[in-house]
Amino acid sequence: MTLNIGNTERIIRIVAGLVLIALAASNTVGVWGWLGLLPLGTGLVGWCPPYSLLGINTCKNRNT
Repeated sequence: MTLNIGNTERIIRIVAGLVLIALAASNTVGVWGWLGLLPLGTGLVGWCPPYSLLGINTCKNRNT
């Protein structure tokens, strides 16, 4: 599995995922906030399945 998410996007995904999860845990946005697990997971792993299917790669180093 090669990386297809750049560092800046990874940080944005991790922060957005954590914010959504925190809002869901505090019952501010309801159960939909738990969808924050998706950007958190893809940000931590550095690989996004839809990006692979669509041929998108935001990594500066395309060999990793």
